Amino acid sequence: MKFKFWGVRGSIPVPGANTVKYGGNTTCIEVRTFADDLIILDAGTGIHAMAQSLVTHLPVKAHILITHTHWDHIQGLPFFLPIFGPGNHVNIYGGLDPVTGQGIDRALSVQLQYSYFPIIEAQLKADIRYHTIKPGEPITIGSATITPIVLSHPVLNFGYRIDDSDGSSLFFTGDYEPAQNPYQAGEPEYNSTQQFIDERLAEVVRTMAGADALIIDSSYTDAEYQQKKGWGHGTYGSSLNLARLANVRKLFLTHHEPTRTDQQLEAIYRAFLNGLDDPDVEIYLAREGDEYGVP
Repeated sequence: MKFKFWGVRGSIPVPGANTVKYGGNTTCIEVRTFADDLIILDAGTGIHAMAQSLVTHLPVKAHILITHTHWDHIQGLPFFLPIFGPGNHVNIYGGLDPVTGQGIDRALSVQLQYSYFPIIEAQLKADIRYHTIKPGEPITIGSATITPIVLSHPVLNFGYRIDDSDGSSLFFTGDYEPAQNPYQAGEPEYNSTQQFIDERLAEVVRTMAGADALIIDSSYTDAEYQQKKGWGHGTYGSSLNLARLANVRKLFLTHHEPTRTDQQLEAIYRAFLNGLDDPDVEIYLAREGDEYGVP
């Protein structure tokens, strides 16, 4: 299995001279299985460039796994060119939103409205199919098995583990902030809340366990996080902690804070690595265009 980053930013695309090296597109990752099945993790603005790379491989059969429907993870979906071409097959997977009661089909249909886009859904020529998936219930795509799990974020958010038939595996979190106990020790609700948090963390670690690669939301430094608790994102430190708990071999830090320049990203990354006494995990800073094989 191999994967390629097409978008590594969070919240909003930030093109320009200061983001040339690491890229300014929002989240999108291309995964190719051992059998060359095309799996796409999220449909941020990076999916547009990815679509250009597919024009010599028609017809396209793509499987798009949406972690959650916040704008930066779906805003490229109407610009995924294969949806306009007859003979292409596009499968879109996601959860049933417990608040709206609607499935993942809403992610595209809401964007393709008269007020927001010049082409309506009825004009799409590809065979587009929507699949509602449930946490903990694996699905099969070609040679791969995908297991979704709910992760903490201010909307329904799936993390996805992909296990390929060649024995390789990866886990992608989408956006993820490890849960924090809002109560103080000694308060009546503290113990029961902490027990719930610990049980959920154990479930996450079990699902990640032993993955060859962990691609994780690492928007903030640990110092910055003190002012951004509850925003739904992780830190460099929390990401490494999870990688160690899950015995993951390679850690990829992504969902970069949009205000960061390339130089700032590298400075934070270097400072983080220099602060580690024993870097027992291989740590990478996600960059558009970078491709990796696993294991």
